[in-house]
Amino acid sequence: MKLKILLPTAILLEVETEEIVVEAENGSLGLLPSHIDCVTALVPGILSYRTPTDKTVYVAVDEGILVKWGEIVQISTRKAVRSQDLNSLKATVENEFIRLDEGEKKARSALAKLEAGFIRKFVESGGTQP
Repeated sequence: MKLKILLPTAILLEVETEEIVVEAENGSLGLLPSHIDCVTALVPGILSYRTPTDKTVYVAVDEGILVKWGEIVQISTRKAVRSQDLNSLKATVENEFIRLDEGEKKARSALAKLEAGFIRKFVESGGTQP
């Protein structure tokens, strides 16, 4: 199977796999090449896949969507990081996701200030357009 993980700004990975295990809304889901085509919502968790050389790779994924169609498994998610072992994945997740969360907090704060400014100007104008 070909696994492709898409982020909003890049393709995180595109690899050949023998087996994929993900966390879906209704539990763990294992995919083999002969698995029926499907679409499922993913919850934040650990995705693992086995390469043709029998190596297991781990990817921490945020919530997203998985589509399996024929030999292609495509995952679309906002955040994901990969690692060869679970210990380094934990450290990477903590660093990357915390950094991203801080950026999101700053963006939300800026948006709240813009909205407050808009509302204040609207009220000052008496609720009419300038």
